[in-house]
Amino acid sequence: MVKQSIFGRISTLAKANINAMLDKAEDPQKMLDQMVRDYTNNIAEAEAAVAQTIGNLRMIEDDYREDQDAARSWGQKAIAASQKADDFRTKGDAASADKFDNLAKVAIERQMDSERQAKSAEPTITSQREIVERLKTGLDQMKVKRQQLVSKRDELTARAKSAHAQSAVADAVKSIDLLDPTSEVSRFEEKVRREEARVRGQQELAASSLDAQFESLEDLGEKTEVEARLAALKSGGAGQSALTAGGSEDSDLALDYGVETTAEQGAEQTRVERG
Repeated sequence: MVKQSIFGRISTLAKANINAMLDKAEDPQKMLDQMVRDYTNNIAEAEAAVAQTIGNLRMIEDDYREDQDAARSWGQKAIAASQKADDFRTKGDAASADKFDNLAKVAIERQMDSERQAKSAEPTITSQREIVERLKTGLDQMKVKRQQLVSKRDELTARAKSAHAQSAVADAVKSIDLLDPTSEVSRFEEKVRREEARVRGQQELAASSLDAQFESLEDLGEKTEVEARLAALKSGGAGQSALTAGGSEDSDLALDYGVETTAEQGAEQTRVERG
């Protein structure tokens, strides 16, 4: 009982895997093309069968017409023999009259035989004609269904291609979703923003360095002027002209500073001498 259950499960599993493989391997377009080919072959076989049936019917109809023609011919021969017998009997030739009467009888027998054959063929012909008509109708329906199958195949093939194209477009759009912060576009945008921020920082740093350089130049110019004026004070008369050239506002301050400096220098020299 357990073995049977295991074998049953294995069989079911194998069937499921095989069906799954077949479903995966199926190509709708190829399957539909094969269906059209199979149906076309069936129509060709049906046409051959209908043609054979029609051929048999035509043979029976030919035999029927031949029997009818034979019956009419034998009837005409019977009439001719009977008239000939009557002629001989009128002339008093009884032997010849009996001979032609016998020929008329034979002709009548042949006529009756042909009529029986034609009569017996009528039901067969009627039945075969009905069969042929049904086969023709069925064949026409098969052709109509084949055309419908071809149209359906073309429609499904177009729909399958459209679905495949839509799926490809959807996958492509999904892979570059602009609203997805983890997408490649967002990552590149963030990278560009960082680069722009870095450039702005460099520009600001460069601007601050340039301002500092200009400020240092201004301080250097001011120190240079101070040194020049100090040298002018030490040189005596030339210092007076330099102070005058420095401007009207600073002239008094420069003279006072020069007098004080001269006095200090004189006191310092006196202390040196005493020492």
